[in-house]
Amino acid sequence: MSSRGRIPNHDVAISGGLVDVAAARERVEHSVVTPLAPGDAAIFETFVNPRYLRHFGELVLDMISPPQNPGDAIVAHFGCRTGFPDRLLVEALGPLRLVGTDPSLAALELARAKAAATPDLSADYRLFEGFPSPMPDQSFTHALVLQPPGRAASRVLFVEDAARVLVPGGQLLLALPLRGSFGELADLLREHATKFDQKKITDAVENAVALRPTPESLAEELEALGFVDVDVDFRAVTMPFQSGRDFLEDPTTRLLLLPEWQMNLGLDDDSIRSAFHYVRDAIDRYWAEGGFELSVVVGCARGHRG
Repeated sequence: MSSRGRIPNHDVAISGGLVDVAAARERVEHSVVTPLAPGDAAIFETFVNPRYLRHFGELVLDMISPPQNPGDAIVAHFGCRTGFPDRLLVEALGPLRLVGTDPSLAALELARAKAAATPDLSADYRLFEGFPSPMPDQSFTHALVLQPPGRAASRVLFVEDAARVLVPGGQLLLALPLRGSFGELADLLREHATKFDQKKITDAVENAVALRPTPESLAEELEALGFVDVDVDFRAVTMPFQSGRDFLEDPTTRLLLLPEWQMNLGLDDDSIRSAFHYVRDAIDRYWAEGGFELSVVVGCARGHRG
């Protein structure tokens, strides 16, 4: 195991050192990727991919290994959404075949349209309805999982399925926000909890922060699931917002980040609504001139199926 950097507070609480996948499977199976409404797929493609997911895609492209022979790459893309960064994978790997899965039909239709206009990309996008995914065993040279939900049990389901579909020695690329991401949001939620004496919110925030892996714990997860030559890289980026309203209504927040934060916090709807109203107002109060920035630790783990 190797890691190209360190983030403080790197212990992650996983019972017995491993995730109890069997106990968690039913709970997370149908919520690991949030479906996109028909009208949101184009918004996701236009705003979320270039503003947020591109950081993860760039790190994936830096870490992915091309096949020995050009044209031999066969990629499984889990949670492919609108097909990013599939076109960029062609630049890194050469001509390739790809199978992507996602629970959103609207996102898949957009991914198909993009692939049809991409030279050297032969893509097949399939509806995801639960694990195992609709992909054949031991058929892919590469497996990509981009931005899975924050819970370790969800990650394990993806990594298990990636191991199933990869050929021996095939490469897994798992890209997600690491521990230390979204610290400004966590601080504002803690402030809200302290001001209104809401210990359950304080506990929820601390639990949600601990759900995000560190480079070390992420590498250990992959090794425990049978991957070898595991390596983790990361980089820090920021997302700027002009106001609290801009933060909450931004397509990246609304379509990608907020559903995961709500799931990880595990609070009732009224508590969530009150907490994020406070966050919105606090951003406007503390950053009245604009310039609020949200920190993201962009991470990518790679490993080979043993």
